[in-house]
Amino acid sequence: MSKIPVILTIAGSDSGGGAGIEADIKTISSLGLHPACTITSVTSQNTTGVLSAYDIPCEVIRSQADAVCRDMNIHWAKSGMLSSSEIISTVAGIVKEYDLKLVVDPVMAAEAGGDLLRKDAITTLKEELLPLSHVVTPNINEASILSGIQITNIEEAKTAARIISQTGVNIVIVTGGHLDATDLIYNKQNNTYTLIPGSFVKGGTHGSGCTYSSALTSYLAQGYEIDEAAKMTKEFVVEAIEGSVPVGKGVGPVNQLARLLNDSGRYTVLKNVKEAVDTLRECRDMAYLIPEVGCNIAMATPDARFTTEVAAVTGRIVRSKGKAQVVGDIEFGASSHVARIILTAMKHDPACRACVNIRYSEELVEICRKMDLSVASFSREEEPVDTHTMDWGTTDAIERHGSVPDIIYDKGGTGKEAMIRVMGHTATEVATSAIGIAENYSALREE
Repeated sequence: MSKIPVILTIAGSDSGGGAGIEADIKTISSLGLHPACTITSVTSQNTTGVLSAYDIPCEVIRSQADAVCRDMNIHWAKSGMLSSSEIISTVAGIVKEYDLKLVVDPVMAAEAGGDLLRKDAITTLKEELLPLSHVVTPNINEASILSGIQITNIEEAKTAARIISQTGVNIVIVTGGHLDATDLIYNKQNNTYTLIPGSFVKGGTHGSGCTYSSALTSYLAQGYEIDEAAKMTKEFVVEAIEGSVPVGKGVGPVNQLARLLNDSGRYTVLKNVKEAVDTLRECRDMAYLIPEVGCNIAMATPDARFTTEVAAVTGRIVRSKGKAQVVGDIEFGASSHVARIILTAMKHDPACRACVNIRYSEELVEICRKMDLSVASFSREEEPVDTHTMDWGTTDAIERHGSVPDIIYDKGGTGKEAMIRVMGHTATEVATSAIGIAENYSALREE
């Protein structure tokens, strides 16, 4: 048997790929576990709503579950869309027979619109499935229906959770996406409430409930306690919402791969900056280009918005004993100055994600021009009040040039050293340009 936990998702299929089985499989896989599935309904669905739904016959639902449970070592399962009393009863029978630890996402409506649970099936859900379940994860609207009370604040959510727990389910998590972004955990076994605060983030939310319940199941299957699992799940869903990409005309789906893509992007950036730093360190001529304040080289992740998403050298690159010496490590958030230049440039050209600053001289600017590097500048004397120099200066130079140039320089000001910034797509690219400038300058000195 595989040592990788296998999670069984019992849910409906979303033809738009944003929710249901499709969201579950992406979530479970991205967290490193193996997903198995039992499809309960096939929906004709997109980002604007549910157009139609076809319930899979109960004997076929049962056959799917039997096939995977008799072959694989499955301990944990999650349920999603169970549209009828008959389907709920069938799933309850599956949970009993295979002694599954079940997380129930009591899906009642699609995020984009459309009912997915018949009203007469709610009683069956409460009487037959919840008593067999380990956790249930209703949102505010679903918790109101299951408890029979209106929820407008946390105290009412606590009351609703306690009422829902009387069905026999051990843990009730009322997710706060429709209230104040705070998730509430009620543990019936020790009669405790735990709040996991949050804040609303921008992004598509289609499939967020499915993603939450399948991520929670995955973390529980890996041995995390409920409070820690719920906290990690919330972080995962927030990243998925922030990483969503519009794919249709309606509510965008969450992106379960956002964390993997972010981690991959950060690793690639760190690796690239390290390679660039090593290249600069090995170039003896680079010492000629280091300004009095030192230089730094930085690169941003794709779609970076904050300086914490830009990697640079913590202590800059300085000139010592005629060589370029690196002081510190390469970390995200290590630079404010160069990072702000990059972030401003990315607003005009998202591909321009790297920069290195070097000292200014008319000779060096002329060398840049002879290397066919495009050049633009700004004057600190023209800087408006209440602006940040790097934000304004970079924007001014780009707008004057008409696009992001290869070189942006300024001649300094009172207490401010003149500086040249070499722009590019990657850290290694700007490092190569800087070395080219340094070698040309060295050759000029030897003439």
